Amino acid sequence: MYRSDVVGSLLRPAYLKDARDQYASNQLTDAAFKRIEDRAVDEAVDLQARSGVEVLTDGEVRRYAFYGHLIDAVEGFDKFGGWAIPFRNEKGEELVLPRPVVVSRLRRKRPLCAEEFTYLRARTKHPAKTTMISAQQAAAYYDKTKSAGAYPTVDAYLADLVQILRDEVDELIRLGCTYIQIDSPQYTALLDPQLREGYRQRGNDPDRLLDLSIEMDNAVIGEHPGIIFGLHLCRGNNQSKFYAAGDYGPITKVFRKTHFHRFLLEYDDERSGGFEPLRQVPDDRTVVLGLVSSKKAALESKDELKHRVEQASAFVPLERLALSPQCGFASTIEGNLLSMADQEAKLRLVAETAREVWGKPVPAVHA
Repeated sequence: MYRSDVVGSLLRPAYLKDARDQYASNQLTDAAFKRIEDRAVDEAVDLQARSGVEVLTDGEVRRYAFYGHLIDAVEGFDKFGGWAIPFRNEKGEELVLPRPVVVSRLRRKRPLCAEEFTYLRARTKHPAKTTMISAQQAAAYYDKTKSAGAYPTVDAYLADLVQILRDEVDELIRLGCTYIQIDSPQYTALLDPQLREGYRQRGNDPDRLLDLSIEMDNAVIGEHPGIIFGLHLCRGNNQSKFYAAGDYGPITKVFRKTHFHRFLLEYDDERSGGFEPLRQVPDDRTVVLGLVSSKKAALESKDELKHRVEQASAFVPLERLALSPQCGFASTIEGNLLSMADQEAKLRLVAETAREVWGKPVPAVHA
């Protein structure tokens, strides 16, 4: 039972962003760029180890966005030609994120996550996990007009996609990965009327999609004894902005019907609603409470976090709860509006609070 967890992405250092630009314009060789990426992963591992969190990732620093491993490894997508979703903040300020769209038959050019995991495994003795996009998230990359030449129906597209993701899960397990997190913020898009209409316009019935997505996710993770599968749900994360709001009530079928062992849930502010929907989480599952904001620099109060954990324990017993940030710190390469120091303070807060609540010490393992 891991009591302190991370969601995945970490802020990219400026030198890595510069290197990506140089690599894109052929100013860096493959080997030179890989050395810079490796340095950034090493720093991400060291940061998480210093903070004391029990499970770590490679920070997703090799990706341009949390879904970049799919787009870069699989042929068939127009990287920026898809459904652009508006993100906003509490002030009403907006930005629009252009997303991929499938335009030709999918072909896996290389593994999606194998490089990330094998490098991470060699750099730490900590428990480590790999993050992957869900088929449900990638369903948003189908457009009945732009994609029809490749796939006449969304079901045909998703059949190929699920097989690619299943193969990736099998490969990660073969390489020794024992904790795989599936990222699916699009489940919460089904809470938002505007986003639901966007699905309809692009050939997806949002009500049917919920049942289909559960079926797809279960197919992707399959049956693998001894492997932990986590599902991360949030309401959008891009440069400290979000795209949806609402409690988990309308989608609690995800808790009841999927086969995930851990649900990593956004719960850092009022947009997430109350803990009541957690009553629907089966008795053999863990809820990782995302109580620490990765969007805002202000550091939460440890006492308030403990109070929130206590409130959640009225719906899920304390022994089946854990703690994490509410999302990654950089779901896209630009990152949220925090400093590196803010990020470290947040991770340290998660680790310290978890130790004080559950009394389980983090082993003194150095990366």
